[in-house]
Amino acid sequence: MPAPFSERIDDYIERIGLQLDAVLPPAKHGPEQLHEAMRYAVLNGGKRIRPLLVYAAGECLHVPDALLDAPATAIELIHAFSLVHDDLPAMDDDDLRRGMPTLHRRFDEATAILAADALQPLAFSVLANIDAIPAESRTRLVGLVADACGSIGMTGGQSMDLAAEGRALSADEIESMYSLKTGALIHASIMSVTLLCSDLSAARTTALDAFARSVGIAFQIKDDILDVVGETEVIGKQTGADERLGKATYPGLFGIELAQSRCDELLQHSLDQLDAFDSDADSLRWLARFIVERGN
Repeated sequence: MPAPFSERIDDYIERIGLQLDAVLPPAKHGPEQLHEAMRYAVLNGGKRIRPLLVYAAGECLHVPDALLDAPATAIELIHAFSLVHDDLPAMDDDDLRRGMPTLHRRFDEATAILAADALQPLAFSVLANIDAIPAESRTRLVGLVADACGSIGMTGGQSMDLAAEGRALSADEIESMYSLKTGALIHASIMSVTLLCSDLSAARTTALDAFARSVGIAFQIKDDILDVVGETEVIGKQTGADERLGKATYPGLFGIELAQSRCDELLQHSLDQLDAFDSDADSLRWLARFIVERGN
């Protein structure tokens, strides 16, 4: 019987760290400051939830780790790019990320923008250069991640988030925003693995799609709860930022109790989708629970 996923997390985090280090340009290669900033943005820790979801989905569908490295790496590069932009003065104007100065504080605003701009095409280069899968699968992977980070995904969700500042949204409107802002890339983490399977049934694909969508929304609601009840030293970024910026958030509009209740509902819905996978989905079950129950 395999060990619990919790006992393999450190190995997966080390694995993705090595992959990221290998694809990022060395800091000593010019332009040195740009490359140093890119590495700072990506290699400064983090929970690596999205790559872990890739590897957990790979365990569920019996996809070899060697095939999972590229989508896990590319999606984490996209995530890092998004965090740098989120932290900029024109966005959330944050000083801390993962307990360290944000990129524009550590370097300067122009360098932060350029570093993020460079991380995005690097991610697509990683996907475009996967040799071990058919060209059609590479194309579909690129399309999946492009949609997840574009105007119908993460970037669109961030635009909606900025437009909603100071406004009262309905629960459905907030969840629609969350599904793009945060959920789209989490969804891509799971669904990228389905594109590496040649014999996955439509029913199982649909189940994983529903799992990914529920987990993505739950992740953002939990983040917003932690912004209210968490401690800066624990979560690695300044708490209370959402209230200060007038953000439209689930706990801000409906209270902590209802927000946590909705998180729990989404968790149960996501777990229900995995019934058909039996014990193969235990790693995904563990991660879903971790997302909702985490303290940072």
